[in-house]
Amino acid sequence: MTRPTAADHAAAAQGFARLLEIVATLRGPGGCPWDRQQTPQSIAPYVVEEAHEILEAVESGEPGEVCEELGDMLLEVALLTQMAGETGQFTAADALRGICEKLIRRHPHVFGDATCATPGQVRESWARIKAREKRDKGALEGVPRRLPALHRARRVSEKAAGVGFDWDAVDGVLGKVDEELAELQEAIHGGDPEAAAEELGDTLFALVNLARHLHVDPELTLHRTVEKFLTRFAAVERGLAGQGLHPSEASLDRMEELWQAAKEREPARVTAAQERRGTP
Repeated sequence: MTRPTAADHAAAAQGFARLLEIVATLRGPGGCPWDRQQTPQSIAPYVVEEAHEILEAVESGEPGEVCEELGDMLLEVALLTQMAGETGQFTAADALRGICEKLIRRHPHVFGDATCATPGQVRESWARIKAREKRDKGALEGVPRRLPALHRARRVSEKAAGVGFDWDAVDGVLGKVDEELAELQEAIHGGDPEAAAEELGDTLFALVNLARHLHVDPELTLHRTVEKFLTRFAAVERGLAGQGLHPSEASLDRMEELWQAAKEREPARVTAAQERRGTP
């Protein structure tokens, strides 16, 4: 694998400086009417959109797509820092200096004399340093409210675990899931929709904690399950179309039969245990 060189880093710095110049021109007198009209509030939603496009590009495994989407994100960064500079709040240089100082400060095992031999020790060290820097803030602060709910739940639970508020092992989380499911069933059978909704939320949060203990990203896992459902249902629709039927015209039994057939045609999933044994 070829690593970026000092020349590559210098070219990147020059490229970002050029991007800032272009954005300043677009925002300046005689620039682009659309760009001049934008505000941080109007640009912020594009940051979220670009973040999701980066995620999709990474999942596609296509370097060209990742490269393009990262460039688009850098444009949003340049626009936001340009707007901040226009009002005297801060500049791109301030933002870059801040993140560089933070990275050095929170990696004393690299830039100092501390020792961290494992990723787990690094996470613990980072959490301790961050806690010292933010003594005046709550332990669970800093998780954006606008994050997708599953992602936000995972980050909140990670922060709680970082200060010791967590189960010792996965069995404890499984017990909590069972407890919440029982309370959900009770609320449903009790005929109270609001109570059922609250218990469903508690169950989802417990499942997010289970995902964290299993080292699984719940947002990504659910996304993959939705994609799997779409693929199987598309097979059901094709099967029905071959019989001149629309799903709304078919019986549930017939759709279930086609669903199971689609499921059986999928490649067999190899478990971790099977991989270790070298058996199918």
